[in-house]
Amino acid sequence: MILKYHTILYVDDQQKSTVFYEMVLEQKARLNVPGMTEFEITPDAILGLMPKADILELLESGLPNAAAPSGLMRAELYLMVEDPEAYYRRALAAGAQPVSDLARRNWGHVAAYCLDPNGYVLAFAAEA
Repeated sequence: MILKYHTILYVDDQQKSTVFYEMVLEQKARLNVPGMTEFEITPDAILGLMPKADILELLESGLPNAAAPSGLMRAELYLMVEDPEAYYRRALAAGAQPVSDLARRNWGHVAAYCLDPNGYVLAFAAEA
């Protein structure tokens, strides 16, 4: 049985990413120490931010080179929220790059997409 879900994004600049997500989520990090920042998305879902250098040090050579270009997006953070347009606008104001404005999607959601400062796809969605 899974008790809590943590998604950890490996970031270039922990402080810059922390400021970005504090603005977008409109909350302070629940933990912000060198090497890890955490936001409580829900009581059972945590978003973590870890510097790339720290994860490489932690797991030594067991990981592929995170800096190597792949041409593919590495991860998407898809957040179901009450007002996806407001989250999307905050993300853009905080420095996100727009990808797709809020629109009805064929899976039954309205969703807007952008890229966070590390190039991760960030989506804000609601039931259509």
